[in-house]
Amino acid sequence: MKNRIKELRARRNITQEQLAKLVGVRRETIVFLEKGKYNPSLNLAYSIARVFDRTIEDVFIFDDSNEERKASE
Repeated sequence: MKNRIKELRARRNITQEQLAKLVGVRRETIVFLEKGKYNPSLNLAYSIARVFDRTIEDVFIFDDSNEERKASE
């Protein structure tokens, strides 16, 4: 899953630490999210989207091309 967290943080001038505190997670969680190494729970995705006044779909981009490839194999 791709996301726009880093971009949105930069626009708002919010550090990873600040975002983590706002949504109740550790800074490392934000790092892993930004790198695409961790998929958030629905609750966390919603909380992050709310910080940026966006919808979940505006922040997180689900790449279903892998799922389509698996289904066709």
